[in-house]
Amino acid sequence: MQAEIFVMQHIDRHIELMAPAGNFESLQAAIDNGADSVYFGVEQLNMRAVSSINFVLEDIPEIVARCAPKGIRTYITLNTIVYDHDMNMVKNIVGEAKKHGITAIIAADHAVIAFARSIGMEVHISTQVNVTNVETVKFYALFADTVVLSRELSLNQIKKITDAIEKEQVKGPSGKLVEIEIFGHGALCMAVSGKCYLSLHTHNSSANRGACRQNCRKKYTVTDEDGIQLEIDNEYIMSPQDLCTIDFLDKVLDAGVSVLKIEGRGRAADYVATTIKCYREAIDAYKEDTYSKEMVESWMERLATVYNRGFWSGYYLGQELGEWTKDHPGSHATRKKLFVGTGEHYFTKAGIAQFKLEAFDIKIGDKMLITGPTTGVKEFDIDKLMVNDIFADQAVKGDQVTIPLDFKIRKSDKLYKLVEA
Repeated sequence: MQAEIFVMQHIDRHIELMAPAGNFESLQAAIDNGADSVYFGVEQLNMRAVSSINFVLEDIPEIVARCAPKGIRTYITLNTIVYDHDMNMVKNIVGEAKKHGITAIIAADHAVIAFARSIGMEVHISTQVNVTNVETVKFYALFADTVVLSRELSLNQIKKITDAIEKEQVKGPSGKLVEIEIFGHGALCMAVSGKCYLSLHTHNSSANRGACRQNCRKKYTVTDEDGIQLEIDNEYIMSPQDLCTIDFLDKVLDAGVSVLKIEGRGRAADYVATTIKCYREAIDAYKEDTYSKEMVESWMERLATVYNRGFWSGYYLGQELGEWTKDHPGSHATRKKLFVGTGEHYFTKAGIAQFKLEAFDIKIGDKMLITGPTTGVKEFDIDKLMVNDIFADQAVKGDQVTIPLDFKIRKSDKLYKLVEA
């Protein structure tokens, strides 16, 4: 009976799905596919300062305008090491966030936390802080309502923390119980909570300032004292496979997690669309008590179609050693997208989109994908096709084509053909 009560409590609990947004295409993809919140970098001072495009201060009103009407929370990542000369930028970013209604700042440096709190800006504690126990949660509860735990914890350790928060009534500045956030899917780093110095030593490019050069993803040759070289070709022993929790998401959520974060601000918009949609369906299935093995298999197949380095369960199930990428640490996606052309016009009354083909051929039956800053990510199959205003079975590079679509496209939206990898 106790077990049944426990499950029901967790099914009724609100679970927030947080999406990465490296640009407007990804932001719209997150909005369209069921994200409850989005996180993104503005200017510098975030852990993807180099690998994602990042937004600028002037983009903040547009981001809020897209998200706020739909009840989607917005978080600015400001979680790098901060030096004295960075404080003016910190104050500008946090001040603009407060002014335009950004929900919270994700921070690690105490200077950022202190300034945000001083102007009444909500703060979330970044995984960079490496929180691993409830006593540390209690300390940061003085400043923040949400704490991101260290990625190296097991579900048992997470459950002990969430149970203690409830039992001891650990509350944040809002007066509500502190919420626990963890990473649910995406790239993992060989370093503890991302604290790595490899690229700083080799390229004077600090990962802890958002400028990681991904040394760990490369192939290495070992040279002994006699000058004999051995190529390490069996595994990329510093490059972990991607985290995936969808096949044991029920256990993750039973551990009392309130916010599930999807990693991927440096990845393409179609990754955001597919990943968020799968995890949205999985969380909803958990809450509706319909989560099943068959559904998991379907989600795993779909997740495999977009960028990934292979999947493993991280440290959540108590594994001591990582699972390293065995092949080239690029994408293991089961399909790839080929750039075909760009959008030219959408005829609203007729529901027809016009494109200019700039590469590759397309034909009836092809699976296609469109991305754009306002369009987000849309997939469709070609059912009808006109080339230069004449119905045709296929079109080639240089053709102007029109395709019936039930959604609007914009000028310069990118058109891709999806093929098996």
